[in-house]
Amino acid sequence: MRVTQVRVFGGPEVLVPAEAPEPVAGRGQVLVDVAAVDTIFLDTQLRAGRAGQWFPLQPPFVPGGGIAGTVRAVGPGVDAARWLGRRVVASLGLTGGYAERAVAGVASLVPVPDGLAFTDAAALVHDGVTATALLDATELKPGESVLIVGASGGMGTVLVQLARAAGARVVGTVRGARKAALVRELGADAVVDTAAPDWVGRAREALGPAGADVVLDGVGGQVGLAAFALVADGGRFSAHGAPTGDFARVDTAEAERRGVRVLGIGDVQLSEADHARLAGRALDAAAAGLVRPVVGGTFPLERAAQAHAAIEDRSLLGKVVVTV
Repeated sequence: MRVTQVRVFGGPEVLVPAEAPEPVAGRGQVLVDVAAVDTIFLDTQLRAGRAGQWFPLQPPFVPGGGIAGTVRAVGPGVDAARWLGRRVVASLGLTGGYAERAVAGVASLVPVPDGLAFTDAAALVHDGVTATALLDATELKPGESVLIVGASGGMGTVLVQLARAAGARVVGTVRGARKAALVRELGADAVVDTAAPDWVGRAREALGPAGADVVLDGVGGQVGLAAFALVADGGRFSAHGAPTGDFARVDTAEAERRGVRVLGIGDVQLSEADHARLAGRALDAAAAGLVRPVVGGTFPLERAAQAHAAIEDRSLLGKVVVTV
């Protein structure tokens, strides 16, 4: 079968098409004909070898941890009547998705609602799950204000829509007029461009003097640290994003003094069962029209290198999906 492999660590060009033996579903597993593969920032870091202290992968490997497709075969112990021929999404972990077929544990499978495209379903495998988990963890309530830092990305666009559906007042940060227009279209009450030198003041004006009840920082670094100043006393701050190279390093003593509850990426690490449960919620929200996954570009399997390049140069709005 066709796959795309990381042969050595490096830039997008190290992603190359290859042939591999077709996998076989073992006990408690299914074999999926892959239609679409979620592609996230972490995938680019794994390919480049920059995430070794957390994820000790060694080339060659087939990237792609979240897939959408159709169950082709089932292994021993799996209910064939329930799953064979079913449209599903599945979380594979870190690898195995950039392939014509992939093996997934039955516990990770979530049915894709009728009418929802595979590309949209794949776009929610990671970001839809994490966004739902973040809103649960920060306990966003109707009538509260939320600042979404990095609102035009794959997860940011989902957060804007879910927060809006939850009845919150939504302020998003972006870089550039094109991204600002997208976030407004998705329902944000106000959008602030972090390229402006006075963006923190503009965000505070949009939020009101008290600041945000919840800040969801998907950017990290100095931008995320500046956003911490915008969370209201007694509010909640989630430092879950690090595309700038590091998570926002919040002063814990200041957070304690102000009564701010600080959450990190560790607070949304999920069991397989929880991941599947939240994926179901995200897919249902999309099927109900509450969330529209923003897929900025799709790339066929043999052009996965271009998918990674698009993520790294931030040339596309929303999600990047590899199709098979």
